[in-house]
Amino acid sequence: MWVVDSTPVECGRSRETARRSELAGWAEYGYCASHSRYFRGLRLHLLCTLHGLPAGFALTGAKADERDVLLGILAADPDLAARLPGQIIIGDKNYFGREFEGQLAGAGTSLLRPARQAEPERAGAQFFKPLRQVIESINDTLKGQLNLEHHGGHTPEGAIVRVLQRILALTAAIWHNDHTGQPIMRSLVAYDH
Repeated sequence: MWVVDSTPVECGRSRETARRSELAGWAEYGYCASHSRYFRGLRLHLLCTLHGLPAGFALTGAKADERDVLLGILAADPDLAARLPGQIIIGDKNYFGREFEGQLAGAGTSLLRPARQAEPERAGAQFFKPLRQVIESINDTLKGQLNLEHHGGHTPEGAIVRVLQRILALTAAIWHNDHTGQPIMRSLVAYDH
């Protein structure tokens, strides 16, 4: 089972910063519904295991369609879904559409998401809420402990490298915790200072 979501990666707040930045043109103004705020920057799209181990990711402009990005992540590594036939992906209401779900099924995966307004209750809804919180917790780890929103990148290359550093740090911590028998895979408490 995988979880998928995107989270804002802010790249400046003022209009002046937006005009002067080398990220202009890539970083966009977007809206984050879960934080009820507009931001200027990028979006980190993560596809993770329930333990928080990243299986795939993409860094896009703030307005990128989450469905297209997920399909791109799966297309970038065709063996990703093929190695785990019948994989279930848990997403939010933004991952909708008959054609989109058909494309996921073609890749060997199925989608678990809440029903949108005017949709009938979807199968698996009773499992959704507790598992859905996992991706929010993973994003919180990236933002809270690994300072994702304070990456300090001023160029496209700098932003990419700094975001990748955080993904690698999370991956390394999970790998280390797994290999040392820690009870919580995503815990970074031992690495805090």
